[in-house]
Amino acid sequence: MSVHVSKPHDAGPLHVQGTARYVDDIPTPANALHLAFGISTIARGKITSIELDAVRASEGVIAVLTAEDLPHDNDVSPSAHDEPLLAKGAVHYLGQPIFLVIATSHLAARQAARRCELTYAEETPLLSIDDALAADSRFEDGPRIYSKGDAETALEAAEHRLKNTLEIGGQEHFYLEGHAALAIPQEGGDMIVHASSQHPTEIQHKVAEALGRPMNAVRVEVRRMGGGFGGKESQGNALCVACAVAAQMTGRPCKMRYDRDDDMIITGKRHEFRITYDVGFDADGRISGLIFDQFARCGWAQDLSLPVADRAMLHADNAYNLTDVRITSHRLKTNTQSNTAFRGFGGPQGMVGIERVMDEIAHALGKDPLEVRQANFYAPASAAKKDTTPYGMEVTDFILHPMIDRLVETSDYHARRKRALAWNDRNPVLKRGIALTPVKFGISFTLTHLNQAGALVHVYQDGSIHLNHGGTEMGQGLFTKVAQVAAHAFGVPLEAVKITATDTGKVPNTSATAASSGSDLNGMAVKAACDEIKGRISEFLAGQYQTNPARVRFEDGQVFVAGDVMPFSKAVDLAYTHRVSLSATGFYATPQISWDRIRGQGRPFFYFAYGAAVTEVVIDTLTGENRILRADILHDCGKSLNPDLDIGQIEGGYVQGAGWLTMEELVWNDKGALMTHAPSTYKIPCASDAPEVFNVALWDGENASETIYRSKAVGEPPLMLGISAWLALSDAVASCGDAYPDLDAPATPERIAMACARLRADV
Repeated sequence: MSVHVSKPHDAGPLHVQGTARYVDDIPTPANALHLAFGISTIARGKITSIELDAVRASEGVIAVLTAEDLPHDNDVSPSAHDEPLLAKGAVHYLGQPIFLVIATSHLAARQAARRCELTYAEETPLLSIDDALAADSRFEDGPRIYSKGDAETALEAAEHRLKNTLEIGGQEHFYLEGHAALAIPQEGGDMIVHASSQHPTEIQHKVAEALGRPMNAVRVEVRRMGGGFGGKESQGNALCVACAVAAQMTGRPCKMRYDRDDDMIITGKRHEFRITYDVGFDADGRISGLIFDQFARCGWAQDLSLPVADRAMLHADNAYNLTDVRITSHRLKTNTQSNTAFRGFGGPQGMVGIERVMDEIAHALGKDPLEVRQANFYAPASAAKKDTTPYGMEVTDFILHPMIDRLVETSDYHARRKRALAWNDRNPVLKRGIALTPVKFGISFTLTHLNQAGALVHVYQDGSIHLNHGGTEMGQGLFTKVAQVAAHAFGVPLEAVKITATDTGKVPNTSATAASSGSDLNGMAVKAACDEIKGRISEFLAGQYQTNPARVRFEDGQVFVAGDVMPFSKAVDLAYTHRVSLSATGFYATPQISWDRIRGQGRPFFYFAYGAAVTEVVIDTLTGENRILRADILHDCGKSLNPDLDIGQIEGGYVQGAGWLTMEELVWNDKGALMTHAPSTYKIPCASDAPEVFNVALWDGENASETIYRSKAVGEPPLMLGISAWLALSDAVASCGDAYPDLDAPATPERIAMACARLRADV
């Protein structure tokens, strides 16, 4: 058995030893060149002059390129063709690349890039959601609306009603490995690109476009990334295209990597949101009508903002059956970095909105927030009548009722809540808070055609297996899981499977490793290829032994046929010597999904992943300083392919989600300059910020949908478990007065201290 068991990460020893090879570690030829962008110093305006003489004269500089020097298409957008590699005439955010320096060293390129004299006709930038609304600056003609029932009528008839506004900050990806690329020219004008990218096929497409070549002239290889979190789904296009264009022009290998400051200043973030809500409810807290308005600050170019905003709408219900609801989404264009994919892809922002609503209803009614949440849950999977989401999809697999019951018991939630209330009565300064929040997260790309994957499997004559697929490894353990699938299919030890770099020359037309679908898609594609080869071997052996191919079994490194047993390697060698093909491609397309994003109707997801977390915190009401004391998590991975890897993803996702909502604060000044552009000014969680008591358990079930060995995705859903940390802080602040605390995100110490002061002033 190679699946449903814990196996170590394939690169774990290399990570510990520091020998895992990333793009910046690839040995480059002696004549390799290095690149750096010269970037805008204003947020909006027209370029009136570019003085590059000092740049060209700098030590080590080989060439300097502007948009006019590019040979073909000047675009690196993943969507709307609206994102030039180098600015043409106008600049749209502070940090936008304007020219490209090609030099003999990384340092020489960066130093030279700062010697340009740029002058502008400066214009007033649109920096905030309010700025964009006032100017009606959008990426679509108007807002997009998804609805179910009649929200207005339900609100008018509601027993209770409240309105409020919530501000949700963005988040920097802060992958340990920054963006990097290496392009190596080949004969005949071909190009090999080594990329730190979650989407090799998109890199291939954009590089081919920029070189004026067909895609078959470009091969992209990705062995691993040092983290991605969505930030390397589209934002690596610029580096790869720049390197390839420079390599084509000079005939020399070209490499580029962002320093941390450059990375944070140039690249996009998680989308900042404002959510307003108008909710009607009864005395039990059951929602009768709800109107959400979601305002997404998208930045200067479209990037992936439309599907991100769509997914925020699709998760505005989270775990709750909303009978009469209207969700309106505004996709706002601003003169800031082009915001992009980030773990959860808009889903977290949508969930934060509804979870805030649940807490405020509970506060208004004087109830335990858990009671209000349970009153609004979707019908359980066992119910005869299924509820539907605001976008018309039946929820057939809802398992949060028993999950919450178990978590309440194992976390001792009710007793701890009583103890926290008693503590707060006794302590005027230090206050405790506790919150339990659920997660229901849809799994699939909402752009339906992306739900496909391919694989290539070779079995060599000695019984060793070579595996390649379209997914990329960014530390999450995808390669290990997919290798487990191959080993299980052939009944051999995991050590028999060689994991190789993702390569567009081996598996074409791949989708990004995103949407939590890496194992689902690539695992199924690999299984299809393995089953094809196994079927050929079975047919051959059945013919040799005069038996039914269905009676040939592959287990424990052996092949069993007609009462005989032989090592897998011997069976393979026999097949080889009898000219049986031992190589196959596999393909998988997710079934049953159909989605109309304009109407907001259909089945965008194959299934849902579920989870729940209880978080307990303590705050200092005078300073806002706070700590997470304990977190208890129960998460649904279906029948986990690799429990240890999944638990690692859950722990990391929770901490990253809690970091986003409690400490990670992006700050721009009134000129549009990002002030938090380094580890010294942008704080991410460290080891000491993790809960002292951190209990993580997997739900003992299996996926009702037919996924790879009945497992479920685990990349993104756990991030939203961190919402419980933010609401636990809100619960603690609430003890300072009678009013609802209105704690925006991130709940930094400053915001916590001010919220406490406001509540005390109202008493």
